[in-house]
Amino acid sequence: MCAMRLTKTRIRAGVWEGVLTCEGEKPALDVLHLEQKMPGLTLTDLPGQQGKYAVRLPIPAALLSEGVQTFLFRDPASGEKLGHFTIITGVAMEDDLRAEVDLLRAELDMLKRAFRRHCLETVG
Repeated sequence: MCAMRLTKTRIRAGVWEGVLTCEGEKPALDVLHLEQKMPGLTLTDLPGQQGKYAVRLPIPAALLSEGVQTFLFRDPASGEKLGHFTIITGVAMEDDLRAEVDLLRAELDMLKRAFRRHCLETVG
C-alpha cells in the first residue's frame, strides 16, 4: 500500500471536495461520522495526473444538527487518519474559539486607544 496524502480543496453546495495522492493502485478510503461509515464517497482518477484522485463526499443534511459535527477520513486497511473536517451549526459565536480570538483583538485595540489617549493627555 502507498503512503496516502489527502488535501481539501473546497466545500461547495453541500459537497466536500479534495485530492488524494497515492502512487500505485487505486486506494480505498473511508469517511466516518460518529463512528458510522458515510455513504456517497467517490474517488475518481484525475486526468493526466497519475496517482492523484478527486475525492467527493456529499454531506447529508440530516447530519447537520446543532453543535459540532466532525467527519474523519481514514485508510480502511491501516485505520490511519488522513484528515478531517468540522461543521459547526447553531452554536452561539461566543462559544467558538475564533470568536474568542476576535474578542481579544477588539479588547486589545480598545486598550491601545486608551493607552495612546492617556499618553497624549499626560504629555500635553
